[in-house]
Amino acid sequence: MELKQLQADVHVITDPHRKEKNQYESEERDSLSLTISKMPCKRLNLCEYETHKLVRIQSVRLGSLKWTFNGVILMFICIVMFWNKEYQEHDYVVSSVTAKVKGVAMTSLPDVGDIVWDVVDYSGPSQGKNSFFVVTNVIVTKNQRQGKCPEVPPYGKVCWTDKDCVKGFWDQNSHGVQTGACVKFDVTQKTCEVSTWCPIETKKTPPKPALLASAENFTVLIKNNIRFPNFNFIRRNILPEMTDSYLKHCKFNRRTDPWCPIFRLGDIVQEARENFSEMAVEGGVIGIQIKWDCNLDGFLRNCLPKYSFRRLDEKESNRTLYPGLNFRFARYQTEKGVGERTLFKAFGIRFDVMVFGKAGKFSIIQLIIYIGSTLSYYALTTLFIDWLIGTSCFSKEARQNYSEKKVESVQDRQQCILCVSFVDENHIRVVKRSHRKSLQQVKPMSVHPFKDDIKHLSAMAGVLQKGHIIDKQPQALTRPSRPAWCLCGCCLPSTHPQEQLCCRMSRGRCITTSSLFEQLVLSRPLLEAALLYREPLCELTEGEQGTNALRHCAYNQYITWRFGAPPRESLPVIPSCSVWRIREEYSSQDGEYTGMRPSRTTSPQSSPNT
Repeated sequence: MELKQLQADVHVITDPHRKEKNQYESEERDSLSLTISKMPCKRLNLCEYETHKLVRIQSVRLGSLKWTFNGVILMFICIVMFWNKEYQEHDYVVSSVTAKVKGVAMTSLPDVGDIVWDVVDYSGPSQGKNSFFVVTNVIVTKNQRQGKCPEVPPYGKVCWTDKDCVKGFWDQNSHGVQTGACVKFDVTQKTCEVSTWCPIETKKTPPKPALLASAENFTVLIKNNIRFPNFNFIRRNILPEMTDSYLKHCKFNRRTDPWCPIFRLGDIVQEARENFSEMAVEGGVIGIQIKWDCNLDGFLRNCLPKYSFRRLDEKESNRTLYPGLNFRFARYQTEKGVGERTLFKAFGIRFDVMVFGKAGKFSIIQLIIYIGSTLSYYALTTLFIDWLIGTSCFSKEARQNYSEKKVESVQDRQQCILCVSFVDENHIRVVKRSHRKSLQQVKPMSVHPFKDDIKHLSAMAGVLQKGHIIDKQPQALTRPSRPAWCLCGCCLPSTHPQEQLCCRMSRGRCITTSSLFEQLVLSRPLLEAALLYREPLCELTEGEQGTNALRHCAYNQYITWRFGAPPRESLPVIPSCSVWRIREEYSSQDGEYTGMRPSRTTSPQSSPNT
């Protein structure tokens, strides 16, 4: 049983003579590194490559979860790519629009008689680009002549005498220029006389129902020519398969004939969810939207217009000032050598044709850009699984093991992280060096399970089985003055806080009284075998140099026995009782020892005590 325990705890320690050789080799490497660092590519990091470190977890559950999430993400990427055609290069439409209205209506106007309205009469003046206007209602003031007449209230100023009127005065609400005379408007009031077309228009409210309500049966042919410059693609809404006979009889219907370019005005207003008879009274603005969504990829080529309609102005009279749409025009004639005109205040509907659209065509560059932009979605799988591992779905040991493998902590160079091992605990404590508290009393930063370092156990097992190791009885050394932080009774006082460490956390037997301490740490044959294993040609001489080599080997042997593989970036500390027991066995001739020298460059496998 002791042999098996020895095989589990033995570790080979480096020879101090080799330290000098390593130091020499290190100096050569530093010199070479200094030479290389003078190279331009080294200074500019041109001769370096960096890559990420991956941690592979052998788990069926996590592996299945990863591929499930990756599959869902891939499906989402593909759906979005085909739905939005992200693999295509796009170009926006350039278009022109012309409209031709047809229809005839007859109205009966008071004091005028029957009037026939054709396209010349009801189209009115040009309303701008991509628009056309249709008159639906009218107020007529006939037989106007140039002359003088009283201004119409409330635009005209009410007066009592000529002094109340200013000759030549006018403003934006006047129908003419004042003559300076105050004349009778009606039996109750007088207004200033103006020079204008007389009689002045007095009716302000349009008639109801609208005089040209039958305009809902008018039709309009909309011709829309489009072009996509990047693809040199030209098309119009009169499709190639449409014939002359078809265009003479077709009318747009969203269900039965959605591509016919001829529209009935009443249908347009109805598609905009409005009532033509009501809208015709005061007028308004209707938007005709033509959308081109074209796919120019080979056998999937498709480029057809889609029509939609909506009202663009505010239709409620009580919500807005000056509702509807109207303008004035006149027809001039000469009666007995005197020029006359008939004034029309026309109300109607303006139709604005708006064209939108884009075309897409396959582009390998756009496909590569889209794929590159979506690769980051796969990081969601890593984030989710990392979060899942950190939850209660996994045991504490599994979470800690994964964290240690995935996260590599680098400590501040100005700090010194130490690790201690107590004989009455089965784990290793990681603590921060304190300049005030004894190391025995410092609270741990973290706790790590003990890990055996079995790198050279097979070789050392052969040395132990040869029978050269003599089992000596351990010697319990009493100390005349036990410090307060000592709990085993075998430690010596020290003025350095980092050396004030006992082998126990509670009172009890000292580790130096264990038979294994004698065999693993103090046994000269084992220490000599460890030195020769590392340096077969090493000469184990008597004297100060040999004793120092054995003492350092004993320090490292204790570290391997009690710490195994210490946590990364931490420096193991040997208890005071064990340090002084080793020094008593392999003492220095002058009795002087450097003591513990914490350093960030010290290897965890090398002894911090000399």
